[in-house]
Amino acid sequence: MNKPKVAFICVHNSCRSQIAEALGKHLASEVFESYSAGTETKPHINQDAVRLMKQIYGIDMEKTQRSKLLEDIPQVDVVVTMGCNVKCPFLLCKCSEDWGLEDPTGKNDEDFIKVIQTIEEKIMALKHSLDKQNHRS
Repeated sequence: MNKPKVAFICVHNSCRSQIAEALGKHLASEVFESYSAGTETKPHINQDAVRLMKQIYGIDMEKTQRSKLLEDIPQVDVVVTMGCNVKCPFLLCKCSEDWGLEDPTGKNDEDFIKVIQTIEEKIMALKHSLDKQNHRS
């Protein structure tokens, strides 16, 4: 059985979507494949995100990930937009949801950690939902 492919989408693909991709791979890889992308890229992943993900989960996003455009990822089944406060990028998919997350870029560690924790909770909920769907089909 093929695992569903999930794309975490944000405009710049440098912070929230990168965190979601990393946590998806770390916490839910047995249920779905994780990708992230944006309509624009940044030369580097947000350094606060890199530092905190290393500190909290031991994940080095700079070693395993890079900022990607929508066309750099495969066709996906599920699209999750981060809540871009602009018209979010569109990708063809079977279903989509918007997580409405505030961008923590430029904020303090406490705000960053809250966003990371929210992403973790949402990854676990998505994992549970997709796992149930996989067992029904």
